[in-house]
Amino acid sequence: MLNNIGLPGLLLIAVVVLVLFGRGKISSLMGEVGKGITSFKKGVAEGNKEVEDASNDAADSARDVTPQDDKEKDKA
Repeated sequence: MLNNIGLPGLLLIAVVVLVLFGRGKISSLMGEVGKGITSFKKGVAEGNKEVEDASNDAADSARDVTPQDDKEKDKA
């Protein structure tokens, strides 16, 4: 159904939306969409940072805790 829209169809839809809602309403709507996208990107970046921090903490907790004396015995 949407395969045959093409450029003329998209332009017609854009003109109809512009006539129905007006330029001011569309510009304010696009501003809100932009803020939403920015907020989404920020949330994704913070989520990625939390995952990286958690993986770094997990890597730090897996360090070798063998006493130094036992390490020297194993080397001999």
